Amino acid sequence: MRNFKQRTFLKWVTSIVLVSISLLSAGCVSSKFSVETLAKSDVNMVSDIYIDQTLTLLKTLTQKLYKMNPGELAKTPGATIESRISAIFKCPAPPPEPALTGRRSTQAMLAGLESDYKGDRVYAVMYGLFTMLHMAFNNKCHLFMLDFLSSQNFYNSARNIEILVWRLKTRRASNGELCLITNTWKGDIANLSFERIFGKLIILSDTMALIMAERGDRFVKQAVHIAGMSFLPVGLYP
Repeated sequence: MRNFKQRTFLKWVTSIVLVSISLLSAGCVSSKFSVETLAKSDVNMVSDIYIDQTLTLLKTLTQKLYKMNPGELAKTPGATIESRISAIFKCPAPPPEPALTGRRSTQAMLAGLESDYKGDRVYAVMYGLFTMLHMAFNNKCHLFMLDFLSSQNFYNSARNIEILVWRLKTRRASNGELCLITNTWKGDIANLSFERIFGKLIILSDTMALIMAERGDRFVKQAVHIAGMSFLPVGLYP
């Protein structure tokens, strides 16, 4: 019954996305039609939408983190929020800055939340998050009909974002303060804007996991989620 409901939900989500694509295409045939779209399957087109939405959320998250943690931006002389965003979100993903000593994906996120990390923590966490999601896309910028993605990578990415949210709330620097400030409180009212962005990223990755599982008729191996557990591997599945 659960599998039937998942398939029904998946078909509904995919149909809505594809109808939206069709409507957009119908209105922009003269300006946006290209031969490239003929080489893309419907699922690949959905994947492109996932990439666009994910990048928008990641950039918004980076901006908010720098505003809440201005000391991290000051660690790079002359840097602005816009320049840091440009340095992170490139495709293919750029090499990490020296402070990360070659670390990417979950290893970069872990580094950014170490108590004695001296580099830009916002950069480390967001570069790690971006490169992890980039690995789920087989490190590609665009997908075509012969490209296949792993549902397990997207499922693991969603769980890793949940783990990152927990770590952001609990990891402290050597001075006892949180490594990075996210949600704040004004009296009894909580500012949960970070939670909403992370929640959207989780939903996007989980939806992609369902779509890829449906495409390959495979079941995703679900992990027992324990707050604070180690990050799950991404990029190691066929």
